[in-house]
Amino acid sequence: MSKGKSLRLIPLGGLGEIGKNMTVLEFNDEMIIIDAGLAFPDDDMLGIDMVIPDLTYVIENKERVRAIFITHGHEDHIGSLPYLLREVKAPIYATKLTIGLIKGKLQEHHQQEEMKLLREVRAGTSVKEGPFKVDFIRVSHSIADVVALAVHTPVGVVVHTADFKFDQTPIGGQVTDFHSFAELGDKGVLLLMSDSTNAERPGFTLSERAVGKTFDEVFQQAEQRIIVASFASNVHRIQQIIDAAQRYGRKVCVTGRSMVNVVNIASELGYLHIPDGMLVDIDQSDRIPHDKIVIITTGSQGEPMSALVRMAMSDHKKIGIIPGDTVIISALPIPGNEKMVHRTINQLFRQGAFVIYEALSGVHVSGHASQEELKLMLNLTRPKYFMPVHGEYRHLFKHAKLAEAVGIPEERILLPELGDVVEFDRGGAKIVEHVQAGPVLVDGLGIGDVGNIVLRDRRQLAQDGILIVVVTMSKQTKQVLAGPDIVSRGFVYIRESDDLMAEAKIKVEEALDICLHNGSTDWTTIKSRIRETLSGFFDLKMKRRPIILPIIMEV
Repeated sequence: MSKGKSLRLIPLGGLGEIGKNMTVLEFNDEMIIIDAGLAFPDDDMLGIDMVIPDLTYVIENKERVRAIFITHGHEDHIGSLPYLLREVKAPIYATKLTIGLIKGKLQEHHQQEEMKLLREVRAGTSVKEGPFKVDFIRVSHSIADVVALAVHTPVGVVVHTADFKFDQTPIGGQVTDFHSFAELGDKGVLLLMSDSTNAERPGFTLSERAVGKTFDEVFQQAEQRIIVASFASNVHRIQQIIDAAQRYGRKVCVTGRSMVNVVNIASELGYLHIPDGMLVDIDQSDRIPHDKIVIITTGSQGEPMSALVRMAMSDHKKIGIIPGDTVIISALPIPGNEKMVHRTINQLFRQGAFVIYEALSGVHVSGHASQEELKLMLNLTRPKYFMPVHGEYRHLFKHAKLAEAVGIPEERILLPELGDVVEFDRGGAKIVEHVQAGPVLVDGLGIGDVGNIVLRDRRQLAQDGILIVVVTMSKQTKQVLAGPDIVSRGFVYIRESDDLMAEAKIKVEEALDICLHNGSTDWTTIKSRIRETLSGFFDLKMKRRPIILPIIMEV
């Protein structure tokens, strides 16, 4: 089957996982990219800052990239853009708020030059790039200015819902454009790619306005300071906090780097409306009566360096928890963050705060469609083929079953893996090949230089520590001149383990004697013998297997 006469779709992120969303569409040797996100590291990815998609295929074909389309400004959709733009120079189409957030990200990475690639678009408009015509369709989510994409190709229309829910009473009043989805369904949709995050949840997702009612009740009852932690990108949530503060005569202070950045960007672009004189600097916050201030902060996920966690640990330079404070955690823990969030909540209670955090408390609603909304999207668009995206495999599987329930045949539901190339032509759709895909780990300035072997060593260091054995030997005679000396880090406390260390030294000396007796005097053999001897000794003695690092100093 020829590349040039078929539409090829390649998921590089966002399938079988939460985050790092990225999809490539190809026709006639030209390609576009939808989203370029990141994911946060799992607990066992020690020292890793973030995870981005494997960009190898895109970089190898960078001359073919016509444009990049970004659906909205969440990190799992824009987070890997700075890394992509180091190699790929193509126009980036996004809405006004999303452009503002991308600019902030590029500034952080000192990539001001790449801002020339940004092209602002509005919901209800279209863009033509090569064989692709892309319509931008307004949808509701937990951030403003989100657009779904309808990609018109010579083979058919691909609808990408982005992250969405059908909020009938959204903050800002801009309801999802049902009409455009229905119109596309009437004309014919080749493929629907739909958000699967909440595919396990029955019913409908509550409107964002439900949170506003809860804020109103809490603000009315609170007698001291109110501290609200939320996702910085949830501009609608921040607006509701500000509105509640205004109703009850409270000033607002914002803390946390990402929260300050988003509030500044959203205010400048007109997505946040803050009355004059209401926002106070953090340095002046302690001068305002406690019943007259609200603090909006980062830290809803228990991130160790976030502002809320620093307050809880009495480590924040400007703000400490005062007994009687009301703390609202207006977010549910992302899977994997539960322990950090619970640790923060416990510490806040210890400090004397009253914490509102329960899922049933009404201080948070999801930004993703539940089952009945997912069925509605399927019925509006009536696609020939369906591909659930944005979710772990269980979410994709559940979404696939919902599609079957509304009448899409099982053989027309696609569940590819990352890197699979799905090809569409008049004969149908099938997976024709596989390209390199998967997670790339970012550690500091290193991109992809930390792999499974390094992570395995880090895990072993974290679990059992390291022992360094130093021996000084004569270059000529190969005799031991000093040592062996043993240094322990994260294995045992040497000062309280004299007998163990003395026995370990004897084992090293025995290993050295055996090597010298057998004439094995090359350093590699001696180091290997020391490592094997100590490894067996500590396994037998303590059932521990530290990393053992022999060092031979030649004199």
